[in-house]
Amino acid sequence: MIVISNPISVTNEINTIHSLFEEGMLLFHVRKPSFGDCEMKHFLLGINHHYRERLILHSHHHLAEELGIKRFHFSESERKAALMLQNRVTFDTYKSKGFLLSTSIHTIEDFNTLDDHFDYAFFSPVFPSISKENYASKTDLFEEIKKRENFRTQLVALGGMDSNTINQTLENGFDRVAVLGIIWNRNNPIENFKLCQRIVQSF
Repeated sequence: MIVISNPISVTNEINTIHSLFEEGMLLFHVRKPSFGDCEMKHFLLGINHHYRERLILHSHHHLAEELGIKRFHFSESERKAALMLQNRVTFDTYKSKGFLLSTSIHTIEDFNTLDDHFDYAFFSPVFPSISKENYASKTDLFEEIKKRENFRTQLVALGGMDSNTINQTLENGFDRVAVLGIIWNRNNPIENFKLCQRIVQSF
């Protein structure tokens, strides 16, 4: 199970991140779109260096080498912009240097066209978002993934993931799930994580 950061700073955030790692969090996506270089570096340095290999940067990729981070995420718009410019060399270069890459998609057609640069892709929103008000898909993503042709890349469900939706999600063909709102927009984030993790581990 993947955890994504709250896009804004929250109280006791670093302590919560450490507790999540201690409870078995495997991957933590750092998405802080408003952070400048100094703020991002300060945030990353606050996370115990033992966990750096489990961090995925959504931005500020230039800080990765200095901090020993080897995972990058590219938004759908970033990926498509690179492809429009035929700038595949960017992804080739990262992969050749041992970086692991992920991305986001919003249609199964886009997922099917992904090449092996990307280890996994977020497909969202599967259910109405917990963290974004009035954010829901206009199509049934469980019907959409029946058209899946790409089995090189893991398909990760995002959007409305909690203890009530994870079972249905994994039973309907998603490889993994990612959580955000259930951790950062509800009380008891660690207990919520542990409950969701138990459900994932039961598959």
